[in-house]
Amino acid sequence: MTVKKIDARQINSLALAYIGDAVYEIHVRNHILLKGTVKPNQLHKEATTFVSAKSQARVIHYFLDNDILTEEELAVAKRGRNAKSGTVPKNTDVQTYRYSTGFEAVVGYLHLLERHERLQEIINLSINFVEKEKQKT
Repeated sequence: MTVKKIDARQINSLALAYIGDAVYEIHVRNHILLKGTVKPNQLHKEATTFVSAKSQARVIHYFLDNDILTEEELAVAKRGRNAKSGTVPKNTDVQTYRYSTGFEAVVGYLHLLERHERLQEIINLSINFVEKEKQKT
């Protein structure tokens, strides 16, 4: 079987967000398990604090406000934010959903380019940001 290499620079923003969503979710689930959360209901509730559109939109705004993204990553985030998916989840507004799509596109982009160190850095910053935000409430 031949494995086809994907050129992340050419792939549709929504496809980047699609894979980015899955990659981020795996990291979040691992983080939650390492914290010692094991009850299924708690696992789901805890995970949604990280992977919701609102949370991801807050993360990308934090990145933008603090110049965390490279120019290349910023361009990917903007492409993701501006992509028209045709649907919006019922629990969020269009603007929030678009920013979360931008965040997921960056994660997907880094994953597909196999920039593992940078991907881990972005995910760690994201998780730490969400953890700090949860402590404020």
